[in-house]
Amino acid sequence: MLQAKALVTTEIADGIATVTMRRPEKRNALSLEVMRELLRAFSAIGENSDVGAVILAGDGPAFSAGHDLRELRERDVAAYREIFDACVELMEAIQRIPQPVIAEVATIATAAGCQLVASCDLAVASTDAKFATPGVRIGLFCTTPMVALTRAIGRKRAMEMLLTGDFIDAATAAEWGLVNRAVPADGLRAETMALAAKICESSRAVIALGKTAFYAQYGLDQHDAYGYAKEVMTMNALAADAQEGMAAFLERRPPRWGYSPEKKSVDDGREDTARAES
Repeated sequence: MLQAKALVTTEIADGIATVTMRRPEKRNALSLEVMRELLRAFSAIGENSDVGAVILAGDGPAFSAGHDLRELRERDVAAYREIFDACVELMEAIQRIPQPVIAEVATIATAAGCQLVASCDLAVASTDAKFATPGVRIGLFCTTPMVALTRAIGRKRAMEMLLTGDFIDAATAAEWGLVNRAVPADGLRAETMALAAKICESSRAVIALGKTAFYAQYGLDQHDAYGYAKEVMTMNALAADAQEGMAAFLERRPPRWGYSPEKKSVDDGREDTARAES
């Protein structure tokens, strides 16, 4: 019996998880099954303390062309709600897991595929990439993509994309803040990996705390945001990794993340034992 091809794969190396959508013949359309597989992948990664950063990529001629339109024709209200509930759950899961998620966009990202890019914490695009929310052209306004898009690029730019359905190129996407940077196609993976590796240099506990705090304060007014942020920073300052990081900076040495006095005592005891036995 032939085994069904995985629609989503996860590879982990050097603390970086690479999640790849593998439905190239359908331009990585976000069918219900694909979204559920992505949810399972992100859920597993979120519980994996060995992973410090995540790259989300798409195999083939598109990063993602958005929802699978074959699933959206002639359905009842319950079916539509199931599909869009899964979409919202996926976008929120990306921002909920402790590890930063970087979209690696080699080619086009449209509709919910563009939403996926906007929902990721960071994004690196090839100069060949293009972005659009073209639902208006087929009578299905990109309302859920609008939520992420507006928060990424602002009201007027998002409205232009939503009302016209026109593509923007990677340079414009970088200028508008939809992606962090646009790089030549042959350097895309290296640039994305370098960004992920840079994130992995810092304390994973602190990165997780910071990511959670970022999204929590984002919707607050300035006064409430400061009230929340100062409490988070107070508790962060008490954490072992913060104390270690400050000590390392003052002592001009690399930090040892996950360090604690108790761990040091155990390690020193082991070193003393090893020296005595030698």
